[in-house]
Amino acid sequence: MTNFNVPTRNEVSASNQAIFDNLKKAVGFVPNIYATMASSENALKNFLDFQNAKTSLKTKEKEVINLAVSELNQCQYCLSAHTAIAGMNGYTPEQIIELRTGTASFDSKLDALAKLSKNIVENRGATSTEVIEDFFAAGWTKENLIDTISQVGEITITNYLHRTTEVPVDFPAAQSIELVTA
Repeated sequence: MTNFNVPTRNEVSASNQAIFDNLKKAVGFVPNIYATMASSENALKNFLDFQNAKTSLKTKEKEVINLAVSELNQCQYCLSAHTAIAGMNGYTPEQIIELRTGTASFDSKLDALAKLSKNIVENRGATSTEVIEDFFAAGWTKENLIDTISQVGEITITNYLHRTTEVPVDFPAAQSIELVTA
């Protein structure tokens, strides 16, 4: 693969420079995955608008989806970033590993969400009727279903971007599930 350089602030457009400045204020740095999006005049703003759009899902619920999908898509960048974010949102290291497998034995409602997210990706959207019924039986709504599918799409964008560009991971590395459970 051709080396894909992460653009610096000086290498992006003025509008993307302003986004870099806002990210640096909010996060403390500009994550490489976002900086890479700034190679496009519009992709970074469009993605951040999508990511920050209103949803029926809480942050902790979105992390369930992010971890399960990123594991299936084998995205080291997103696994590392979302392992850190999930920890900041109260998940234990053991729970994070379990969420990456697409289950959550510690919470039946989150378990249904994790299983749905995993099933959506594994079946490329042809989700199992049983998994959807279990999702609704756990107390989720049709709105939650649509927002879950949207969240799967959002995390898939960054998964694919990293898998394609292989930009350096700038979060503490998430260990392989095999190494953790061995």
